[in-house]
Amino acid sequence: MAAGIGMLILSGMQKGKTSLTELAKLFTKLGLTAFGGPAAHIAMMQREVVDKRRWMDHAHFLDLIGATNLIPGPNSTEMAIHIGHERGGWKGLLVAGCCFIVPAVLITGVIAWLYQRYGQLPQVQPFIYGIKPAIISIILAAVFPLAKKALKTVELGVIGVLALAASLVGLNEIFVLFGAGLAALLFGLLRRPGQTLNSVWPALLLDIPFFSAANLRIFLVFLKIGAILYGSGYVLFAFLDSELVARGLLSRSQLVDAIAVGQLTPGPVFSSVTFIGWQMNGLPGAVMATVAVFLPSFLFVALLNPLVPQMRRSKLFSAFLDGVNAASVAIIVTVCIAFGRETVTDWRTILVAVLSLVVTFGFRKVNTAFVVLGSSIAGYVLLLI
Repeated sequence: MAAGIGMLILSGMQKGKTSLTELAKLFTKLGLTAFGGPAAHIAMMQREVVDKRRWMDHAHFLDLIGATNLIPGPNSTEMAIHIGHERGGWKGLLVAGCCFIVPAVLITGVIAWLYQRYGQLPQVQPFIYGIKPAIISIILAAVFPLAKKALKTVELGVIGVLALAASLVGLNEIFVLFGAGLAALLFGLLRRPGQTLNSVWPALLLDIPFFSAANLRIFLVFLKIGAILYGSGYVLFAFLDSELVARGLLSRSQLVDAIAVGQLTPGPVFSSVTFIGWQMNGLPGAVMATVAVFLPSFLFVALLNPLVPQMRRSKLFSAFLDGVNAASVAIIVTVCIAFGRETVTDWRTILVAVLSLVVTFGFRKVNTAFVVLGSSIAGYVLLLI
């Protein structure tokens, strides 16, 4: 009976490849409508890829989240690249990643040009006011089915609770993820003593030509950031403060404005580097910074994606991945809690948050883009009252 149910579930998943055109349409749409940071972006991808299109199940999507959290770089961008690779191979990897990144980069580039010319950012805060509380409902709606898959045993439930507690008190998420993975691996070893684990990690060498010493410096700074920075896009700004502001390459006011740009534009928060690169050396600087910060993500995902199924087939690696997945859910919940504290601050934002929860949980077929658009308009109207 159980086997029959399993076959029915598998038959509902769309096997094979997806056309590059369909991948381009989906991730361009997400690139234009995905506000709210990595957790919200991943929640929107889960709605589109798992719930709506059924390209993969919740368990595999969760494995990709766990794998993404193990490598540096922007998480939501890497999820887009993972999904593209799963559904379209190498071409799909490039199409999905670029289509998710490019809309935000273009919007940020226009804002950077206006900022350089007029010295101030456009006034869009009233429209962002309503989006922020709505993002919480989108994240919660996505994390609920993922949590059911991740916390599938008592041990993983305990690991998830401990990971949530550690994350809430501010422990670095890398320690939380690897600690949870090692704890789950320990449980696996206790059940299956005597097993050994072998893995080989390839290395890459990059040899990229440049046009000037200034562009080379910009490229190397942002390549290092993209290659070693763990955590959400918001960690990026603290890193930039020490890498650029402290060295006199960027003013703190420009960094603050870059943070604002990351908040008011859709797509990955890392697109803020386009704004920063423009302030450092105009259009060439923007191009160099953007390419450099996202390039490691494409390389890391290209290396890691083929290993995810092998990790799941290995009993010990599977146990480790289960622990990472439980911690990933805990970290997403932590982000949601922190986001709620910052954004749900008055009766207007409470109203938008409640209405968004009703829509996302009560009408699951409603596209998240409409939730974002509706909450933006609602926030603007409520501010007029």
